[in-house]
Amino acid sequence: MSSKIDVSAPLVILHGDEMAQVAFERILETFVTSRLDVDLVEIDLTAENRLVTNGQAVIDAIEALKQHGVGVKNAGMTVNRAQLGEMLAKHPELDGTSLHPLATKSPNGAIRKGIGGNITREDIQFRNLQFKKPEWIGRDIEVDTMATGGSKDSFNELSSATGIVKLLFVGASGDPVELHRREVKKGDPWLLATNDIDQIKAWAHRFFQRAINEKRDIYLGLKDTVIAGYDGVMRAAIEGIYESDYRAQVEALGLSYHYELIDAQAARIVANPPERALWGVPDNTTGRKLYKLVEQLKVHGIPTRKAHVSLSRMSAGGGDQYGSYNAPALENGILKVVVDGEEKHARHVKQGDPILLMSNDHEAIKDWVTQVFRDASRKDKEVYFGLKREYMEYDDVFSTAITDVRRELAKADTPPPSFMIMRPSSQLIKMITDPPRNALYPAQNLDGDIFSDISAALGGSLATASSIIESKNGTMLFEAPHGTAHDLYLKYLETGGKEAHFNSSALIFAVANALETLGEREGNEALVDYATRLKAALIDTVGDGIITGDLKGKTTDPASETIVDMQGFLDAVAERLSA
Repeated sequence: MSSKIDVSAPLVILHGDEMAQVAFERILETFVTSRLDVDLVEIDLTAENRLVTNGQAVIDAIEALKQHGVGVKNAGMTVNRAQLGEMLAKHPELDGTSLHPLATKSPNGAIRKGIGGNITREDIQFRNLQFKKPEWIGRDIEVDTMATGGSKDSFNELSSATGIVKLLFVGASGDPVELHRREVKKGDPWLLATNDIDQIKAWAHRFFQRAINEKRDIYLGLKDTVIAGYDGVMRAAIEGIYESDYRAQVEALGLSYHYELIDAQAARIVANPPERALWGVPDNTTGRKLYKLVEQLKVHGIPTRKAHVSLSRMSAGGGDQYGSYNAPALENGILKVVVDGEEKHARHVKQGDPILLMSNDHEAIKDWVTQVFRDASRKDKEVYFGLKREYMEYDDVFSTAITDVRRELAKADTPPPSFMIMRPSSQLIKMITDPPRNALYPAQNLDGDIFSDISAALGGSLATASSIIESKNGTMLFEAPHGTAHDLYLKYLETGGKEAHFNSSALIFAVANALETLGEREGNEALVDYATRLKAALIDTVGDGIITGDLKGKTTDPASETIVDMQGFLDAVAERLSA
């Protein structure tokens, strides 16, 4: 007779890349297949398989989640141009010019949109991790951002009717060419933003020359993988200037240059600030938020963190920047936005100017706000929304949704939790410098990515946070908020698998959450008990001072810490689970 726990419903498993995948496979073997009689619906979401299947793997993942309702997703690579070239060279049978966007872009946004899911990220409540405050007061870090372009100089409005938004381009031929179209409903927000490629290049020259003049290490952050036709265009222009005009000078002065995705870079700089740096954030909406935060940190520092921080990201509907049309202009001309035959806006663009058209769904926004209030009420959280309402009709629709949801809750005799609406920059500053003990910070997609990575890094590690994606119809996807740990994977390969260093806490927690949800839905008390004990075993392992290297010195008793590798940590959790 099997001692395994019987599980009726299947569990969807979405595999990923690199070191995170090595850990994921061992976690599934140690805590799932060896202990549970459960059907795993496994889908290969590695970067290579997404490419080889021309994005079909992402569609399969969405359909599996919608069919079965509960899943766990591992981190996957989003390939840059160089990596894409290498992969295409490995697969000469593929035509790189006819690839579906799902073949090369991050699958995260497509999956969240596909299941209509919104994200909540929050700290795993380890009881013995302490926040080691970085020394920020007086820190010599300057943030440099562009003064014009982007969302700041966008045209945005709420759709006055249900219909089709078309983005047209009129070039040298004089004939309008349709670049993109999408459906909108009455009340949906949409936005057109562009940037001037010559101004981007001029900013790059000023930025690098300032770093050289002031002898500062250089940091540049954009979201080029997800917004390749906008942020990616800016990155290519800026780094082209660096390579041709400034690299030799920078290296001769002994200075360093670092490029990183802006969410990961923001987390790294806030939690572990360099001594002297110039931080370039060309996107001015993001740049101004980070400029204000850094200026506050240099004066007041970061307080001792005793708060439980949760962030909710609105990911359904159009998806804002992550669901946008983005591409560079192919020639000089005029962009026009036409809604059901009526021209709403026109502007000149030059060849190479990055273009972004984004929208969102009013009903999806309302569903998200409802989920925010429901989660906050259930867990007794205060809510702090971040909206740019004074010049963004796009953001104003969110406050309308908040009002509508509050009225509906009141009619149902369900008072909403305490909440406040503030600017996104103030929301970020409050989350870092003055957090209440138990608060939820709802944010739009890009802000949510950046804010959640900063919060997780300040909590100790991206591996000490959890991520839950929940749709209106109850589909639940659990994941770890960290990436694939490329540097650790290279070391793993170099040593033939002998050096396996990875904090698997967030992946274990995600698996336990998924199993707990399955157990609750099928009334399986044994499975719920097992999932609860797995979470407790994880927390007890860290509580006993058995940790991976990323948490060294971050417990309340550093002298009693035992540093283990990835397998040692999994063994320690398994030992406590069986005790």
